[in-house]
Amino acid sequence: MSLADELSRLDELRQRGVLSDEEFARAKARLLDGPAAAPAVDAVNRLRRSRADRWLGGVCGGLARATGVESWIWRLVTLGLAFFGGTGVLLYLLLWIFVPEDPV
Repeated sequence: MSLADELSRLDELRQRGVLSDEEFARAKARLLDGPAAAPAVDAVNRLRRSRADRWLGGVCGGLARATGVESWIWRLVTLGLAFFGGTGVLLYLLLWIFVPEDPV
């Protein structure tokens, strides 16, 4: 269903008295604003490598800022994963390559 069809359906519901003017305005604003992003998606989009809290590439410092968990815990997790087939090293390198650096 297109946006115009949705808006006309909402207007029809308002004219029939099913929706109040306030409910119509909220539903219309929700349609026009588009779907809200999930908090996890917002956190991933805000992820940046840290310039201040870094040992190598700033990945653990950036994860700490994005999640609220101390950076030493992320470093410990990365080190622990490094002992399981090099997973931690691989993940760290991928994040180092693909996560942009903090601009400040």
